[in-house]
Amino acid sequence: MLMTAICWPSSVFAQVKRCASADGTTVYTDRRCEDIGAIERLPRDHLASGLARPYRGGCARTLQDLVFEMTSAIDGRDVNRLASVVHWVGVSTRNGYSLMRRLDTIANRPLVDIVSVTPRAPGDLDGDYYPQTTVRNAPVALRVEQTLSNGSTPSRTVFGLQRHLGCWWIRM
Repeated sequence: MLMTAICWPSSVFAQVKRCASADGTTVYTDRRCEDIGAIERLPRDHLASGLARPYRGGCARTLQDLVFEMTSAIDGRDVNRLASVVHWVGVSTRNGYSLMRRLDTIANRPLVDIVSVTPRAPGDLDGDYYPQTTVRNAPVALRVEQTLSNGSTPSRTVFGLQRHLGCWWIRM
């Protein structure tokens, strides 16, 4: 029995990750989601446990952290937490108040999903081009899929992504 345990390959214990590709489909892999051009997506019930946690400070160092903070803020209806991941550099006071009103509206709608948006490949516009190799484009935006208060009318908001001082931020 001991000999079997010693000879057993260590790859059996690989962790499976749930990733979201650019088109919103779920991909399960044992690689890092960033390596396949996707972002990691945790099950919603797992995310809900983080709603009550206190503010941890710092910033979102990965896109996964950014999506987690946005999901937690919207699920918790916390406009201030959502505002904490906005890239505020260069926003005037007047535009800041307007942006906060928009964020408050978003924070108070039911969340369906947050999906990364990547640019299309140059030859992919006509749909007939099939590249020989896969090109991994980094996400340029996050699309927040929600419903209005009636629970059935879809609502969509696209936030641009900004990398600043080693952190990921959203911008409108």
